[in-house]
Amino acid sequence: MYTAKEIRSKFLTFFNQKGHAIIESASVIPENDPTVLFTTAGMHPLVPYLLGEPHPAGKRLTDVQKCIRTGDIDEVGDDTHCTFFEMLGNWSLGDFFKKEAISWSFEFLTSKEWLGLPKDKLYFTVFAGDEDAPRDEEAYNYWREAGVAEDHIFFLPKEHNWWGPAGMTGPCGPDTEMFIDTGKEKCCPECNPSCSCGKYVEIWNDVFMQYNKTADGTFEPLKQKNVDTGMGVERTLVALNGGSVFDTDVYAPIMAKIKELSGMDILNDKENKKASRIVADHIRTATFIIGDRRGVTSSNVDQGYVLRRLIRRAIRYAMKLSMPESSIVKIAETVIDEYAEVYKELVENREKILNELALEEKRFTRTLAQGEKEFEKLIAKGITNIDGESAFHLYDTYGFPLELTVEMAKEKNVTVDTEGFKTFFEKHQALSKAGSEQRFKGGLADHSEETARLHTATHLLHAALRKVLGPQVAQKGSNITAERLRFDFSFERKMTPEEIAEVEKLVNEAIQGHYEVVCEEMTVDEAKAAGAIGLFESKYGERVKVYTMGPVSKEICGGPHAKNTGDLVNFKIKKEESSSAGVRRIKATINN
Repeated sequence: MYTAKEIRSKFLTFFNQKGHAIIESASVIPENDPTVLFTTAGMHPLVPYLLGEPHPAGKRLTDVQKCIRTGDIDEVGDDTHCTFFEMLGNWSLGDFFKKEAISWSFEFLTSKEWLGLPKDKLYFTVFAGDEDAPRDEEAYNYWREAGVAEDHIFFLPKEHNWWGPAGMTGPCGPDTEMFIDTGKEKCCPECNPSCSCGKYVEIWNDVFMQYNKTADGTFEPLKQKNVDTGMGVERTLVALNGGSVFDTDVYAPIMAKIKELSGMDILNDKENKKASRIVADHIRTATFIIGDRRGVTSSNVDQGYVLRRLIRRAIRYAMKLSMPESSIVKIAETVIDEYAEVYKELVENREKILNELALEEKRFTRTLAQGEKEFEKLIAKGITNIDGESAFHLYDTYGFPLELTVEMAKEKNVTVDTEGFKTFFEKHQALSKAGSEQRFKGGLADHSEETARLHTATHLLHAALRKVLGPQVAQKGSNITAERLRFDFSFERKMTPEEIAEVEKLVNEAIQGHYEVVCEEMTVDEAKAAGAIGLFESKYGERVKVYTMGPVSKEICGGPHAKNTGDLVNFKIKKEESSSAGVRRIKATINN
């Protein structure tokens, strides 16, 4: 039986031997991708480098990236879906391309030194071509050169063999996917890896980033051709060992803890099995969100809303399993212990994780009983549909996510006016300017000159905040467009008008100092020794970029910057407000 530790080690070792630098997983809260709430694939932290910016570690990289996807949350509970997963990846940033990627993929899968899978059990798909891009004969021929039989390769359309971008624009291209034949009977004579019958299970995906999708929907050839491969740890374990995701070694101790706490049969009873899997998945994901180096806390917007939904959904299913109070905290402790060796940040943030879960459970249980009474009052009226205003009232007053109201209504054979809810919710969102078209989650809207200037201003702002409020202040997120910056930082209370004025003054003094913005590449240890601040997410020995602005700021960072602080002209704080528990937010502009 393969273990997650073994899969991670083999993969990283293999590609390290192929000249790839091993880089550490980036945050699950995106820094460089403006289109998503969470890091959903290995490519997101590397977007600037896929577009041509040099990576400090070189042109060949490999990693195990933490990822979160909640789009199919309703499917959690079956054998394959989970909201948090680990993605094995290797990268070529303008270096090797299809030939090497395919050859190495085949070697890793079939060589006895690595996974040693039977060649006759493997099947492959390649892009069939359309009006945007031609049929990928190149990939097909390389698989044939590797020794793959012709009847084990299938040409499939874009819906199956094209990757990205996650948002509207960005790097993308054809891919080739690798599948294992599970031995099940064909569902029909035409059965192939595109079927969902379960005969073929995808194990790996090689993406060939040849194009950049622009805002008008056209596909431009990338100046730099890249390779991005993705191999999910959990899915690979299922493909190699059989069973379900929840039978793998990463879930085994979590499921055992749930069985212990519930005292119920969670393996043979259908409803209990689903409930236990949802609790296990959601608390595992919540633990990684809170414990991340850029971790967030529960709230009613953005990542905080997703986190709250996961925790509260897990609590509700834990209640169905008759689990005692504080069970989710004990489950989180098991998650932390399970991943302690791999993700040190969970250990470092252990108390934060457990305290946040306990606090959210307290909040939810306090309002749940009253909220359920309100829900039952609606049902008692004999209605067949809960209107949007009532659904929003349950959300806004009692903390019921829409999804929870829908689930509870479904149990009563009642529908919910979700569109009506959205109307009220959008009014609520407008208070924090959270319309999706205005969001640039986790970082930069673009790499324009104006955005670069505002990005530079966040460095000066960060330094000023630490000087005025204390060195405990740390960046918790940023959101930058060409018009303004939004900067989140750790601080427990509202800033005084005098503190705000002093911070603004310090930033403008730095601007008036006309300091050159100097970028240097150095190791993490060298950056620390030089006094640079940053998340230090990289492994020992990897090179990082450090931006220095005179005696004011020295910070590890990626992305575009101004050439001189004087380019910012004038800095103005427009607003200081709460973002979430223990996190404040500043909105500011610069003027010509």
